[in-house]
Amino acid sequence: MKNNISIIGAGLAGAEACWQAASRGLSVTLYEMKPERFSPAHKMEGFGELVCSNSLGSTADANAPGILKKELTAANSLIMEAARECRVPAGGSLAVDRELFSTYITKKISSLENVKIIREEVSDIDAIEGLKIIATGPLTSEALSESIRQKIGGEYLYFYDAIAPIIAADSIDLDKAYFASRYDKGDPDFLNCPFDEAEYKHFIKELLAGDTVKLREFEKEINYDACMPIETLAEKGEDTPRFGPLKPVGLFDARNDRLPYAVLQLRKEDKEGTYYNLVGCQTKLKYPEQKRIFSMIPGLGNAEFIRYGSLHRNTFINAPKLLDEQMRLNSDANVMFSGQVTGVEGYLESTAMGLITGIAASYIMRGEQLPLPPATTAIGALLAHLSSETKNFQPSGVNFGLFKPHEKHYKKKIRREMYAKRAAEEFNKWLLSL
Repeated sequence: MKNNISIIGAGLAGAEACWQAASRGLSVTLYEMKPERFSPAHKMEGFGELVCSNSLGSTADANAPGILKKELTAANSLIMEAARECRVPAGGSLAVDRELFSTYITKKISSLENVKIIREEVSDIDAIEGLKIIATGPLTSEALSESIRQKIGGEYLYFYDAIAPIIAADSIDLDKAYFASRYDKGDPDFLNCPFDEAEYKHFIKELLAGDTVKLREFEKEINYDACMPIETLAEKGEDTPRFGPLKPVGLFDARNDRLPYAVLQLRKEDKEGTYYNLVGCQTKLKYPEQKRIFSMIPGLGNAEFIRYGSLHRNTFINAPKLLDEQMRLNSDANVMFSGQVTGVEGYLESTAMGLITGIAASYIMRGEQLPLPPATTAIGALLAHLSSETKNFQPSGVNFGLFKPHEKHYKKKIRREMYAKRAAEEFNKWLLSL
C-alpha cells in the first residue's frame, strides 16, 4: 500500500513514531525483537521499557526539560500521556511506575487498527521494502548494527552508559535513613542515607578498590558525563562524589540537628514504594562487589538488591553527516532514523525524535516536506543539534545551550522564563502550521 511504512523498534521513539504516523492515517508495521531477544539492559516484553523510574527529568516550567515536556504534551504525545497516567511521587521530577508505563503504551499501540505488530528481530534493513524508521535505540542488536554500518558506509560513534542498582524498601534500615527533599521543597519523597566523614572515606576507599567488569580489548570506554559510574567519579578525587551525586547540600537531618558529611539519596522505583533506586550510583562493579560495597552505606547494611547496576554500550550515528533535516539517510531516502541512535540523550529527547519522524513520515508519503519547529523551541533545538556539523559530534540532552539565543539581552533572573515563554509561543505557531 502507498501509505504503508515500517518502524523497527518499539522503545519510546518507535512507539511515539508509530502513534504519530498511525494517528495521521498511515498503515504501520511495527517490528519489535522482544521477547524473541532482549538487549542487555531490558527485561520486559512490553513497548517503551524504561531502565529506571526517574527517567523523565524535571517538571519545572522554566528549564529546558520542562519546556520539552510541554511541547510533547501539546503535540499529543503518547509517551507523555502514559507518563501522566503512571506517575509516582518524585519531588520535582517526572517519575513513573515502569511496568504500568510499558503496559499502558503497549495496549494503546496494540489497539490501533492500522498498526501491524511483528515480534521478531530485523537483521537486514534492505529486507524491508518502502519507507522505514529505524528506532532501535542505543542498544541496537549486533546483526542490525552491522547492516546499518554497511548502509551508512562508516563507523559508529559510541559511548558507555551505566545504570544504578535497585533495592527492596523493606530491607532499608529506617533508623539510619531519613525522609527529606532537598531544601525541603515539595513532599519528602526521597529517603536519605547520611554519611559521617569516616564512613564516607571508608566507602570511597572500598569503591576505588572494587573489582569492576572489564571491557573487551578492542573496546574503548567513553562515558557520558551525565551518567558516569560512581567509581569513575571517585577516581577523579575523594571528594568528587561528595560534590556530585552524594552532595549533602539542602538535606538537613532534623533528627540530630546537623548537615551530614555526605548523603546518598534513594528514590521510589514504583507507586507503592516497595523498591528504591540508588540515585547517582551507576556502576560497572561486579555484582558481588556491588552487594559488598553498597551495603556499607548507612542504612543499607541488609539491603536486598532487586537489580544490580551495569555498564552497557550505547551506539549512535554521526547524524550531522549522515541525515537530512527530515531524519532521512542522505544515501537512501527510504531510511529514517529516530531516537537515541541519532545522537540525542535522554528518554524524552528520544520521544521527541519519534514524534518528529512519525509526523515527517506522513508528509513524505504525500510527497511533501515537514516544516520543522524553530530552534527557539526545545524540539527544534534538538533537531538543530543533529544537523550542526562539529569535529567531534557527541550526544546531548535538551539544554538551553542548544536553543537559539535571544536577540534581546535579559537579566539572568528572568532569562529562562523568557526562553520558556518564547518556546511556548513559537511551538504553538508551529503546531498550527501543520
